[in-house]
Amino acid sequence: MTTDSPNPPTQPLTSPIALPLNRLTLGQRAIYAIVLGALVALGPFTVDLYLPAFPTIADQLRATDFQVQLTLAATTVGFGLGQLLVGPLSDVVGRRLPLMIATALHVVSSLAVMGAPCVELIAVGRVFQGLGAAGGAVVAMAMVRDLFSGQGLVRMLSRLALVSGLAPILAPVIGSQLLQVLDWRQLFLALAGYGVLVVVLVALLIQETLPRHRRRREGHSTARERYGALFRDRIFLGLALIGAMNFASLFSYVTSSSFLLQEVFRFDAQQFGFAFAVNSIGLVVASQSASRVMRRLAPQWVLAIGLSVHLLAAAAIVVGALLGLGIWWLLVPLFFLLSAAGFTFPTVQVLALAHHGAEAGTAASVLGAANFALAGVIAPIAGWVGLTSALPMGLVMLGCLLVAQASLWLIVRPRTVPPIGD
Repeated sequence: MTTDSPNPPTQPLTSPIALPLNRLTLGQRAIYAIVLGALVALGPFTVDLYLPAFPTIADQLRATDFQVQLTLAATTVGFGLGQLLVGPLSDVVGRRLPLMIATALHVVSSLAVMGAPCVELIAVGRVFQGLGAAGGAVVAMAMVRDLFSGQGLVRMLSRLALVSGLAPILAPVIGSQLLQVLDWRQLFLALAGYGVLVVVLVALLIQETLPRHRRRREGHSTARERYGALFRDRIFLGLALIGAMNFASLFSYVTSSSFLLQEVFRFDAQQFGFAFAVNSIGLVVASQSASRVMRRLAPQWVLAIGLSVHLLAAAAIVVGALLGLGIWWLLVPLFFLLSAAGFTFPTVQVLALAHHGAEAGTAASVLGAANFALAGVIAPIAGWVGLTSALPMGLVMLGCLLVAQASLWLIVRPRTVPPIGD
């Protein structure tokens, strides 16, 4: 395993301030992979677990479909803002403290949403719930960058990309099953329990990966310098835009699918969950294959191929909707779209973080904030237009992916991307 520090400190593993980066055993790596995966999944589960309950929430609260969708957008906006706060803070004070404070906010907000009497207060609570869930996503990615570089970074980010890509797909599946025994408000109690579990796991199993001497002596000591290093990097900015557009296209499906499949194509909650599960198979396979492919092909070219497949799949959805070709012309392209996302998520993260180890928390926060802020603005467009067919969703996806393609070839320019190292 390669690391960023050739002469790491020699404190014992139980030290809360300095984890020896070159002494992780296989078992410790497995523990970190599991716990960091749980951290990453907290955000998508917070966003998506209640999707199958959208029609019920709209009916019980006498709200419109668009108002219910706005509660989802509120979560994504909070999630994006939270990452901008937690990421830079974690570069200054370390990873564990901001993570635990943010997750505690998530628990309190989940309980508040559970008792909210109207859709407007749910939206307010969801903003704070998103703020709290942001800690897990950004800190997990920063911790991986603290511990790994080169192909080790590729492998770990591919595993986290599997979780970050699969969790939004599995969350509605799990939510649909929970709705057989719980009402929609109790789903938020389940999310509060998940947050408590995360805090306990971090407290017991995760040591600080950014010791004090690295917070000051490496890289940039102020937020202005850290952001400056990122915003002067053309490749990083282009990758952030690609990641955001890629995520917004996928999130358009996530936000639209509950109404589209259940109200237009007459799926029940269980059929809706099953369709999500089947589509996730391609994402699982692609995410786990990405690290192997990147051993033989530079990540920027893997990204180019994945984006092309993603774009073609979105175009097929638009064609199928225009011609009225039915449900299979929607589900099959979605399978390929999610498979392509399984390749693009880890490649964007690897390329964006590989050369920004000194400001890993800030870099991760910018990536995450761009993803969720733009997704929160773009994804509800399909619902605002009206989901009488898959056409609005498909057009939103297609537009996002055209922007991503332009960013790849005009801003990132694959031939100019430096190697990530061994």
